[in-house]
Amino acid sequence: MALSVIAVGTRMPGWVEAGVEEYARRMRNELGFSIVEIAMAKRGKNVNIAQCMQREGEAMLAKVSGSDYVVALDVKGKALDTPGLANRLQHIQEQGRQLVLLVGGPDGLDPSCLQRADETWSLSPLTMPHPLVRILLAEQLYRAHSLNKGHPYHRE
Repeated sequence: MALSVIAVGTRMPGWVEAGVEEYARRMRNELGFSIVEIAMAKRGKNVNIAQCMQREGEAMLAKVSGSDYVVALDVKGKALDTPGLANRLQHIQEQGRQLVLLVGGPDGLDPSCLQRADETWSLSPLTMPHPLVRILLAEQLYRAHSLNKGHPYHRE
């Protein structure tokens, strides 16, 4: 299974890149883990946020193929525990589809991304800075993958 994260935002701080790379390195050989960055639409005093989100959504969906299994990350999505996430990954892997996770910008995902998604997951009901979401997501994907492989990284 190939796994990619499409995220709004570029030029992450070094600590974010280092954190994501640590878990990406651990997964890359087996999952083909990658992150695709989408430029955030310019926001300003008189900018229409809905139009910004729409532009970001269009750019994200342009990177998705019709056969991809798309998961949108949204605060209103389904909350999964680690075994639940491991089960979802196993199920998607058995389907032989590429898993693509969509991470929106500061205003969330455009409705078109939520409509395209096969599932919507929530990492937490808390509001988190989007750079931190990348690290948390990478770690949780690694943890779930490790659980599926019987690796002792995850402990109950």
